[in-house]
Amino acid sequence: MRNSSDPSNMWQMIADYPAQFGKGFDLSVPVNIKRPITKAILAGMGGSALAGDLINCAFAEELKYPITLSRDYVIRESLDSEVLVIVNSFSGNTAETLSAYTQAVQAGAQVIAIASGGELIRRAVKDGVEYIILKKESKDFQPRMSTGYIFAILTALLIKAQWLNFSAEKQVRQMAQALSQAKTEVLGKQLGESLVGTIPLFYTSDDFWPVARIGKIKFNENAKIPAFWNVFPELNHNEMVGFSQTRDNYRIVILKDPDTHPAIARAMLATAHLLRERPIGLKATIWDMPAGNKLYKIFATLMLLDWASYYLAMQLNIDPTPVKLVEDFKSAIK
Repeated sequence: MRNSSDPSNMWQMIADYPAQFGKGFDLSVPVNIKRPITKAILAGMGGSALAGDLINCAFAEELKYPITLSRDYVIRESLDSEVLVIVNSFSGNTAETLSAYTQAVQAGAQVIAIASGGELIRRAVKDGVEYIILKKESKDFQPRMSTGYIFAILTALLIKAQWLNFSAEKQVRQMAQALSQAKTEVLGKQLGESLVGTIPLFYTSDDFWPVARIGKIKFNENAKIPAFWNVFPELNHNEMVGFSQTRDNYRIVILKDPDTHPAIARAMLATAHLLRERPIGLKATIWDMPAGNKLYKIFATLMLLDWASYYLAMQLNIDPTPVKLVEDFKSAIK
């Protein structure tokens, strides 16, 4: 339930998350892909780019080609009329994204702008570029909470571009329905409260790397603490050696897919055992991801991590919504 340390009502933003997917599909209906495309690029920063990684992860086997992610002032890909550039800035005023938009329009790419308003929508209207206006659920709604909207919009656009089968929309809608009934809050609260006073590191298999990365981001932004991520089996060849001498209070959270490769499962168990047995006695927990198809595993785990970061913030008496340091940085570079 809502807490006094949550004046912006992040609790409600997380609780309403499953409904975003259906709304995202509705928003995408009027938008068209005018010509066949050979490349799709998502340009965005921070929370506005997260859904692109999730699309590539969730539909790795179904996608005709992966989406290219551009997180910079410049799109470092060749652009022409056969390239689709989806420019996403929740505020509509992100400097890097506006720069990428200008580059894409000048290069003659097919451009679709996504924002809640701001300069990006103003320019799209002026330039005759197709756009989608996102609705802020509240005045304090944060871009990092919008991945459901963007994931559904990207799915719909890729179906229109014939990069995904029509069945992808049905899969996403079914996942969202199951997610709305999942008991992620109780488990997330348990995990979050267990992380008080620690620096969490989220490890998983390479198949689910965006889940670990986004989990790390949610703890950075919601709980305002350092957090890090890595993947098996690569971390067994380098990062784990770094725990030979450390005295910091790290907490390893291994996100284990129940259907992971047997060798990866063994690596996870062995890593947890070895780290616990070090003289420093690191805490390492293997957290089983929910059973189901890949879509459900991804989003149920992400929602659990949302709750975990939220309840850690509550334990620390921190408002999880604002990101003052980011806003101070934007002011400092102007």
